Amino acid sequence: MQMLFDESEEFGRHQGLGLVPGKVVRFPTDMTEGGERLKVPHMGWNNIQIQKPSPIFKDTADGSFVYFVHSYYCAADNPSDVAATCRYGEVEFCASVWRDNLMATQFHPEKSQAVGLEIFDQFGRI
Repeated sequence: MQMLFDESEEFGRHQGLGLVPGKVVRFPTDMTEGGERLKVPHMGWNNIQIQKPSPIFKDTADGSFVYFVHSYYCAADNPSDVAATCRYGEVEFCASVWRDNLMATQFHPEKSQAVGLEIFDQFGRI
């Protein structure tokens, strides 16, 4: 998903494919939640909030838990490109994009058990 954006800050500033306006930025290293410091990379289960209907989330419930492993997140310029979001600490980030025939996820569907299998099934039906 990160390659689809205009640019990334990972390992310096690099140009992306520019298919989705926005950039890839690092999570702040000083984030806290409930008085505890959050680790970067963001690793583990977190729930997504569906922002707009998209075919890959046809049977995915809002608030479903999926698996993440990332230190950088996508910040989309156009909210209409964002299919789902997630929150880690104070950062609400784009967890999935969907526009026309372009779709991608920041989380790992292959590690997201039944929810991930359903997403793959919907993708295959498209």
